[in-house]
Amino acid sequence: MHVLDGIDAGITVCDASLTITYMNRKATSVFSPDGTSLTGTSLIPCHKPSSVEKIRTILESGIPNVYTITKQGRKKLIWQAPVRDDSGMIIGVAELSLPLPDAMPHYDRDREQAQQ
Repeated sequence: MHVLDGIDAGITVCDASLTITYMNRKATSVFSPDGTSLTGTSLIPCHKPSSVEKIRTILESGIPNVYTITKQGRKKLIWQAPVRDDSGMIIGVAELSLPLPDAMPHYDRDREQAQQ
């Protein structure tokens, strides 16, 4: 078991050719309900063309794509960002799907610091 299998957040990583290189247990349960590993398969058939284009834009620009969704009654933060090698070259994209509580506090650390 990988340490990231123990969290309630989906993590998927693909390489620059959009081939899945890693999925934790939560991501696998969402995208492959029968538990079949999708590692080594392409992301392209699983996404609409506009989503594939967004992933390609992340690969080219290095700019993350971040948004929230509601799916099956649960609010989630989706964070898609470039994966870089030690030299800084973009070699893929990671997606984290983080469930958010209905009520979530927000702390403004900048404001707190300024008040001290």
